[in-house]
Amino acid sequence: MSQAGDALTPVTSLPLADAVATERLGADLAMVLRPGDVVALSGDLGAGKSTLARALIRALAADDGLEVPSPTYTLVQAYESDPPVAHFDLYRLSSGEELDELGFTEAIEAGIVVVEWPERAPEVARAATIAIELSLPAGGGRLAVISATSNAADRLRRTLAVRDFLAAAGLPEAPRTRFFGDASSRRYETVPGDGATLVLMDAPRQPDGTPIRDGLPYSRIAHLAEDVSPFVAVATALRTAGFAAPAILKADLDAGLLLIEHLGDGQIIDAEHRPIPERYHSCALCLADLHGVAWPSQLPIPGGPVHQLPPYDRRAMTAEVELLIDWYLPDFLGRPASADERALFSECWTALFDELEAAERSLVLRDFHSPNVIWRPDAVGVLRIGLIDFQDAMMGPAAYDVASLAQDARVDVSGELEAALTAAYVARRRSDDPGFDPFGFERDYAIMATQRATKILGIFVRLLKRDGKPQYLRHIPRLKGYLARTLGHPSLSALRHLYGEWGILDARAAERHRSND
Repeated sequence: MSQAGDALTPVTSLPLADAVATERLGADLAMVLRPGDVVALSGDLGAGKSTLARALIRALAADDGLEVPSPTYTLVQAYESDPPVAHFDLYRLSSGEELDELGFTEAIEAGIVVVEWPERAPEVARAATIAIELSLPAGGGRLAVISATSNAADRLRRTLAVRDFLAAAGLPEAPRTRFFGDASSRRYETVPGDGATLVLMDAPRQPDGTPIRDGLPYSRIAHLAEDVSPFVAVATALRTAGFAAPAILKADLDAGLLLIEHLGDGQIIDAEHRPIPERYHSCALCLADLHGVAWPSQLPIPGGPVHQLPPYDRRAMTAEVELLIDWYLPDFLGRPASADERALFSECWTALFDELEAAERSLVLRDFHSPNVIWRPDAVGVLRIGLIDFQDAMMGPAAYDVASLAQDARVDVSGELEAALTAAYVARRRSDDPGFDPFGFERDYAIMATQRATKILGIFVRLLKRDGKPQYLRHIPRLKGYLARTLGHPSLSALRHLYGEWGILDARAAERHRSND
């Protein structure tokens, strides 16, 4: 519920020409609602409250034909959308005391609540995060006066900005559908356009976090993209080189909005969430071809500045592995790491990063694994592999992306398949470049696979502790299995000993994380 000090403040007044415009507002609002939101809809009979509520609920349920009757007599109707939504109509409410009997508080805790006639219960006004007052002006049409709490107001302005962006792209009335989300702050939607489905990327510039070293936040040290410009630059470079990255159809770099090609919905995993070996093999060959390109460090942005690819350097990799010390280890051990433990950890990784000085450098996409690879069966060669989510790309050890694929954090990749993928990659690289060093690659792969797994263990606990996202904990046992598989490389003997002393690979600890999911 909204808290004291987080009062509703005016956001905007929108003229709505007709019922279609009212429905569009409801659907656009649904794009940015979150569990805990309470949407209070007020206005006279016929002002459009039920029209707006119906469109909002259908958008949340992703079902344009969903039957959404007005709960005038039942007072409340629940829908198993994602997140769940409860629709209250309080017109016949005799007293505010009945609200608790209807499960109002429980509905807020479970998901999103939409309330018509909120003035019948003062509790609704106190709980509302968004209030929309609909009226029928003398000149015709409807008028929606919108107020919201500070957090909800930011989201409302964002969804209205998306609608304006679509209008500028020639799609003023295009229906929007929630697409998918990830562990970042980016949002995605799909919209129809010119006979094809398009993807809208909503990625506003992110503020810098708390400085952690040399006055810089983690995002700056680890070279995470702060806006959409890197995505545009890398997509353009990949397409120019013959790879299947999305075409950029419309861009507002300042607003952080992109309208891009939809590469399809084919996956490299099956319905049981298992790797499809042939498709993973094609991905390995795609990486081999990608790493065979002499990528420039400066990538032009059409209509914008030149993007300088950041280096995946020692400082960035150090900040990443320290996520294990800062987030995973305190949760795992039940206490912060000691100064001696930090020193030993730093010593081990400093030596490994010294070895990486000789590693082959290339364009590193950063997250080349099953959620970010589109299988395109009708294409040929590398074009069968659709590439997305590369806005954090850098110039660094080429082996990193191979490890991302062959030790997929979201999917169980067997040791046999991992070996087959790395062998296919090496064979393709050697056939294209007789000077390719397979033994150096083996060392680089082991170090980067361990670096990635170490980093992700910290990230998944951070997603739980900082961002309230526990769903990633289920992947921790898999990451520990990959670590156990990789730490046998001779270069990793000191780190293997340290992780063994800490019990990080202990099977009982892995089971604890599985049970916490």
